[in-house]
Amino acid sequence: MANPTLSEKTFRASAETAISTEKMTIQGALNKTYILFGLMLLTAAFTWYQIIPMFQNLQVLWIGSVVGGFALSLFLSFNPKYAPTLAPVYAIIEGVFVASVSYYYGAVYEGIVGQALLGTAVTFGVMLTLYKTRIVKVTERLKSIIVGATLAVMSYYLISFLIGMFTDIQMFEWGNSLFSIGFSLFVITLAAFNLLLDFDNIEKGAQYGAPKYMEWYCGFGLLVTVVWLYFEILRLLSKLSDN
Repeated sequence: MANPTLSEKTFRASAETAISTEKMTIQGALNKTYILFGLMLLTAAFTWYQIIPMFQNLQVLWIGSVVGGFALSLFLSFNPKYAPTLAPVYAIIEGVFVASVSYYYGAVYEGIVGQALLGTAVTFGVMLTLYKTRIVKVTERLKSIIVGATLAVMSYYLISFLIGMFTDIQMFEWGNSLFSIGFSLFVITLAAFNLLLDFDNIEKGAQYGAPKYMEWYCGFGLLVTVVWLYFEILRLLSKLSDN
């Protein structure tokens, strides 16, 4: 991520090809973001009440949505022009993921889903305020640090996921040790700072005159980060509950 779906290079490249096409705007990107989040929430609600009761094993939905979402996000990262069509599909897949993960954690830890949703909303609001007031400035140095750290975490998660699928080995981030909790706090902070990069790249996209389809791409990028942030908060709360 970093957010790898949103980068200044992506906007510069798209702007160079948008000579005669309609340009993206910040408001347009926000509108597309609202649509994608609405799709995700509606899908999550439908999955929670209609689909999950038919499944005995939530791992089918969980793993399926993770693999599908990762593959689609990877494709969109290199082909942003398909965002108007595929970003809504990604939002639907993420709705299934959010519902299945939330259902599992909610069944084990009472009230944890509401707490995670509140934590995500508060974090999003705080980071947006920090960005708009320029209390935290998105410099090139800050971008490099966030990008590097995020790629490292994502690489580790991919390795951990593959190990978990094919072996009985459980990596440390799934435990409830102090080290595991500290790791979760670090990743949550990293996800929150990725929001700053998302906001900055959306603003840059409008400044560079990126084509209209980049509005969908921006909404998709924000969705990626927010879902990641929610999942990490959910995991942290579960570790704290176990302790």
